[in-house]
Amino acid sequence: MLKIIVTTLWTCLVIYGAWYFTSAKQYAPLTLKEAKILWKIHQRRSGCGGNKMRRIKHKNMFIGFQCSCGYRYIKKQPIIYKPPKI
Repeated sequence: MLKIIVTTLWTCLVIYGAWYFTSAKQYAPLTLKEAKILWKIHQRRSGCGGNKMRRIKHKNMFIGFQCSCGYRYIKKQPIIYKPPKI
């Protein structure tokens, strides 16, 4: 009986760990050029008339923007991230 409980607990721990590392995200840096493009896409898709874009920073890193209409974009990527090979 104890062996079944221990095996079940270890299985649950492994499944939780896999879920955590695949779904957990961290902030990723965003360039000003990317932000301007994303902001223009937002304006065209939503018909937004906002004319100001406020930068969002985290630990001295530019990670997103907020439009004057209230729309927010923050760039995040998974903790375990491998850039594609070229």
